[in-house]
Amino acid sequence: MHDMGFFLLMKKLLWIFDLDNTLHDASHGIYPAITANMNAFLAEVLGQGGKPTDAATVNAVRLDYWRRYGATLLGMIKHHNIRMEAFLHAAHQFDDLRTLIRAERGVQHFLKRLPGRKILLTNAPRRYSRDIVRHLGLHRHFARHLPIESMHVHRSLRPKPSRLLLRKLLAREKVHPRHAVLIEDTVKTLKAAKSLGMRTVWVTQYLGGNPLDTAQSVSFAQLPHINRPAYVDVKVKSVRQLATYLGRLRS
Repeated sequence: MHDMGFFLLMKKLLWIFDLDNTLHDASHGIYPAITANMNAFLAEVLGQGGKPTDAATVNAVRLDYWRRYGATLLGMIKHHNIRMEAFLHAAHQFDDLRTLIRAERGVQHFLKRLPGRKILLTNAPRRYSRDIVRHLGLHRHFARHLPIESMHVHRSLRPKPSRLLLRKLLAREKVHPRHAVLIEDTVKTLKAAKSLGMRTVWVTQYLGGNPLDTAQSVSFAQLPHINRPAYVDVKVKSVRQLATYLGRLRS
């Protein structure tokens, strides 16, 4: 009876999965390609007299916008009046995306066994995230796919780590925060989710190539030894370990 009650309780959960560096290794080849694309775009925007600006300035601006707004895109919109579609298109141009994808085997089988509904919530654009998810065979496991184009609140773009976005998502899904679990590599978003009463899981496996996501500016070698922040309920190396922590994530 206890086991049945536990299973029914877990079936009520809404699992909200991030994509990049959570369900696959974006740091291997995809993030470097996106960074190069962003830098080329910013160099043209920041340049004067038709001459692109220097690499150091471009990097400084890109990272400053990322830190201040949670997404470089928001800084480009706010300070340079750039169209979202133009920036996302430029940043996600790949010769062959499939050759850049790296992921663990069997993730799709794990998602199938995990009780409860699952949603994909990613700051990546629709076409890119759809292609990644389909290539990994994960598309059939998500009840909803929310890319950055869908992250408007009160007609303003509010990508992760926006609390307004997370609150709107919970209201739309008619789910109490304690019945929602966010699985992410980015601690800023986990902290926002925890402040709303959600359960949080920090995935650390792929953070080596994107140290900003740790928000502690530590090296990949140090990650296994970082204490779990108070706003993180569960820290795992891989999403495949989630089943081990179901008891800790139940309401």
